[in-house]
Amino acid sequence: MFLNKAIIFGNLTRDPERRSLPSGQAVVSMGVATNRIYFDQNKQKHEDTEFHNVVIFGRQAEVAAQYLKKGSSVLIEGRIKTRNWQDQQGQKHYKTEIIAERMQLGPRTSSNYPQNPPQQRSEYEPSSDSQEIPIIEEETSNSPGLAVDDSLIDDNNEIDVKDIPF
Repeated sequence: MFLNKAIIFGNLTRDPERRSLPSGQAVVSMGVATNRIYFDQNKQKHEDTEFHNVVIFGRQAEVAAQYLKKGSSVLIEGRIKTRNWQDQQGQKHYKTEIIAERMQLGPRTSSNYPQNPPQQRSEYEPSSDSQEIPIIEEETSNSPGLAVDDSLIDDNNEIDVKDIPF
C-alpha cells in the first residue's frame, strides 16, 4: 500500500484567491509558509522556510476565502499533486501543490477574521461568542465511513461502553 499525505501548519503568504469551476464549485489557491529551526554543529541557530502552494475545493474553499488572509495561521492536511503544462512558447512548466482534504483555522485574532461576521452561519463557521476553531473535512463518496450498529444505542441516543466488543 502507498501513502500520499501532507500535513503542514503555517502562515498564509498572500490572501486566498477564490475562483469557481465551470460546475460552480468554489476553488481557492493560497500560499503557506512553514519554518524549521535547527542548530548546526557549531551550535549556531538557523531558520529554514519552505513555501507551499495549497488548493482547496468546495465548502472548505468558501470558508478559507471568507476567514483567511495574509498572515493567518492554518493547518492543512491533504495530498501532494504535481501538475505540468506547456506554455505558448513550447516550454514545459511544473507546479507542485497540496490538495487540501482537511483544513483547520489557526488561533483567532482580531486581525484574522472579518469585523462584521455574516448573519447566517453554517455548522462549519465559528460563532462570535465561541473561541472554538472549526475543523472542516472534505466529504467524498468513496471514503469509508464508520458504521454503528443501532442495537448498541440506547433510548437516549448514547452508546453503552459495555456493548462495545473490544
